[in-house]
Amino acid sequence: MTTLDIPELALVALVGVSGSGKSTFARRHFAPSQVLSSDAFRAMVADDENDQSASADAFEALHHVAATRLRRGRLTVVDATNLQPHARAALVRVAREHDVLPVAVVLDVPEALAWERTEGRADRTFGRQVLARMQRDLRRSYKQLAREGFRKVHVLRGVEEIDAAEIRYEKLFNDRRELTGPFDVVGDVHGCRAELEALLTRLGWELRRDERGRPVDATHPSGRTAVFVGDLVDRGPDSPGVLRLVMGMVAAGHAICVPGNHEQKLLRRLRGREVRLTHGLAETMEQLAAEPDSFVAEVAGFIDGLVSHFVLDGGRLVVAHAGLKEAYQGRASGRVRSFALYGETTGETDEYGLPVRYPWAREYRGSAMVVYGHTPAAVPEWVNNTICIDTGCVFGGRLTALRYPERELVSVPAEREWYAPARPLTAAPARPDQVLELTDVTGRRHIEHAYGSLTVPAENAAAALEVMSRFAVDPRWLAWLPPTMAPCSTATTGGFLEHPAQAFADYRAAGVDRVVCEEKHMGSRAVVLVCREADGGPFGPGGGVVHTRTGRPFFGEPLDTELLDRVRSAVGAAGLWDELGTDWLLLDCELLPWSAKAGGLIREQYAGVGAAGRAALPAALAVLDAAVGRGLPVEGLRDRTARRRDEVVAYSDAYRAYVGPTDGLRGVTLAPFAVLAGAKASYADRDHGWHLALADRLCAADPEFFTPTRRQVVDLADPATETAATRWWLDLTAAGGEGMVVKPYAGPGARSERGSLLQPGIKCRGREYLRIVYGPGYDEPEQLTALRRRSLGRKRGLALREHGLGLAALDALVAGAPLWRRHELVFAIMACESEPVDPRL
Repeated sequence: MTTLDIPELALVALVGVSGSGKSTFARRHFAPSQVLSSDAFRAMVADDENDQSASADAFEALHHVAATRLRRGRLTVVDATNLQPHARAALVRVAREHDVLPVAVVLDVPEALAWERTEGRADRTFGRQVLARMQRDLRRSYKQLAREGFRKVHVLRGVEEIDAAEIRYEKLFNDRRELTGPFDVVGDVHGCRAELEALLTRLGWELRRDERGRPVDATHPSGRTAVFVGDLVDRGPDSPGVLRLVMGMVAAGHAICVPGNHEQKLLRRLRGREVRLTHGLAETMEQLAAEPDSFVAEVAGFIDGLVSHFVLDGGRLVVAHAGLKEAYQGRASGRVRSFALYGETTGETDEYGLPVRYPWAREYRGSAMVVYGHTPAAVPEWVNNTICIDTGCVFGGRLTALRYPERELVSVPAEREWYAPARPLTAAPARPDQVLELTDVTGRRHIEHAYGSLTVPAENAAAALEVMSRFAVDPRWLAWLPPTMAPCSTATTGGFLEHPAQAFADYRAAGVDRVVCEEKHMGSRAVVLVCREADGGPFGPGGGVVHTRTGRPFFGEPLDTELLDRVRSAVGAAGLWDELGTDWLLLDCELLPWSAKAGGLIREQYAGVGAAGRAALPAALAVLDAAVGRGLPVEGLRDRTARRRDEVVAYSDAYRAYVGPTDGLRGVTLAPFAVLAGAKASYADRDHGWHLALADRLCAADPEFFTPTRRQVVDLADPATETAATRWWLDLTAAGGEGMVVKPYAGPGARSERGSLLQPGIKCRGREYLRIVYGPGYDEPEQLTALRRRSLGRKRGLALREHGLGLAALDALVAGAPLWRRHELVFAIMACESEPVDPRL
């Protein structure tokens, strides 16, 4: 057996004459989707795979598809003869453009066998002289492949060796996704051994020393792994001591390390290259001169073996000395290594004569957290899920580490200024991750998040942009939007369109064993983000925001501020600030009465219908009564008109139940039913009993302003609790209530047994309330029969998509994700609202 080692991500070029078995080899060893055949592309562009006049167009298309696959991180195999240097050069160029390794697999069979196979194919019409020329080209290719840029060249000679070949995939050296941490990522040390010892000790590491008292290893009782971002050497007092400790930790498996530009410069010097002894290298060389030659050789070997960057924890963490933009993560090329070591400069110099570095982090939109060093700053700052932890220890600053996944920064001060900085250490500039870009949300976009994925059509994004840009609150405060809610399955008996029996059956079918039935308040959805301090919060100026389910300011000033003050006081009186350890809370509420926010809608859309019906139908009925009295045969029309009159009266009574007098906030109440998030956590994993208990405490703290949410808990295996809840719903709706929302008791983040998200809530509305939605006479038998054919699939799918986006937005909020990432998720919820779904559902 011949084993061919091929990187998991590579461009593989099959090289061989016609008849050498390249296509057969490709089918045996690679998935059909991985193989790009030149014959197939000729057929694609010219309907004839043997049309050589189409080769240029065919290869142009092939290279485009290959580039697309490599950009997406997919192994790509090119099945063509690839005997000409120009053909191979194009493939190497495509590989380099996407920072993957080009690999050549040469299939060399006897010319006679290749000719025999070629003659056996009716679609091959060229003469043997062509095959002989191919064979000569193949022989010339052997020595050229490595020089042309192929990083691996595998030559298989003869049928037996080809048939016995096996592919073995290699992980790239930078791919350490299997390491999940926890990690302690340490910034630029620059020879500050004492500070490194102090930092490791503060992080809980236990140092091991040799007989001379020098630290040579460290272990953590909790099994943490140290990750060094490079620049271990130069400028500081003890570069050999730092190297000895870090090399020992790496050798023992307690740490990993990426190289810094100072290590690379040191390595060139140790190998005898001409290197200027600047930026602290002279001090390092002087310190190494006092060490044994064996140690210096060990240092050179250690640096030579360092990998440009690491991708860790399933791709969620990337560590590189100077940082790494998304397109380079997990790739291998000279420019990737250069970026990881030096970053990218604009070509300009600042007033201190130092290169101006391109601010790649400001444009970073990757999902992986990037931790790096290289550019010292007084204080680390998160920028678009990236952080530089070089805080200039050697310049008299601090040595800093980031605990991952905790995102906790730990640092120790420098003992002194060991080296004068060319540029003073300053705080990082204003956080650019608070700036939004139009390209973050416009156009057709595919969004991946922890709860699923979805594609936002360009037209939906345009509609959302219209709302968000013109009407919504400041994006810094727009942390979450409530998902739409689907009704229960349609009832088929008893004159009902919706009934609790169907809601319970829906959740029972999803494997839910316990639900909570919450009174559905007929008001206006209000999302309240309130800060403990009224004069400024962590999201920007102001002490909070109250907005509608479409992100618009609720009342506007000064009522919104007055409402926030009432909520803030109640949260304090209920003791929730301290209990939850937070300086802000995000609440999901309903504001009552409906008329407080929807007064104009009621007057224009509902009251007009009711007034017209109440005025016209009694007059028509009086005429029909007179006609009946005269013996005219209009009894049927008279009865229908009487029913219509009664239905209009019932319709008016239905909307009037939700109208109440208000003056400012007098007459207004707020019904909280979920505490979504605070500074330390998303509370989506808490059950609804927890959420409603906190809501009850707010109501007790200010009973005049807060309205409680009545509820019933139902065990879906106990018919008695279902019967009690159904009776409660009937009484509630008979008294003018809208109905109820049935939710999985486990909480907003509840999942099914298969791990999929459950509907966050199913609404079950009363018969009389539904007149407002479907019209006064919706329960006439013919109309009800038609309505029972309503389709709920699209509405339910939309609810789940919006719910997943909302949960992801909450996670991003409490994790301190950059504004663009949070807003991308909230914006997508708004875009989903443009889906063509029956608004009455």
